[in-house]
Amino acid sequence: MTHSLRKQAVLGVAMAALLVLSGCSTFNRDWKAAAASPTPASSIAGRWEGKWLSEHNGHSGKLRALIRPLDNGQYETRFHAKYGFIFSFGMEAKFDVRPAAEGQWQFSGAEDLGKAYGVYRYEGKASVTNFFSTYKASFDHGTFQMTRPK
Repeated sequence: MTHSLRKQAVLGVAMAALLVLSGCSTFNRDWKAAAASPTPASSIAGRWEGKWLSEHNGHSGKLRALIRPLDNGQYETRFHAKYGFIFSFGMEAKFDVRPAAEGQWQFSGAEDLGKAYGVYRYEGKASVTNFFSTYKASFDHGTFQMTRPK
């Protein structure tokens, strides 16, 4: 590999790391800002934390989410997941939410995460204090379980 190609490769890796880390810092900044807002008494909006579990391979880790209502009746959900000690990743999904039993909501949604990960489909239910969702993709499936942070 020539010096020029090596320099371009290092620059490319550095840029990719910067994008990943800046996405994480944006989520963390928004997570801290949302802590100042009261938890909605009749909505799934706000902060959530818990864990994810892949039923395909048994991998698991910490999971946080920020949920906010959109003007069209959907909810935007930003997830931030950890795997191991150093790996983290974020993803977003839009959920269609509808009332279920008293004090609960059912939701579903799908998000195309690109060629490498495919389409993730979500389905679940939440109350003001508990969130449970299944996820399915072409190569993985599992669960998200979260509660409101203390």
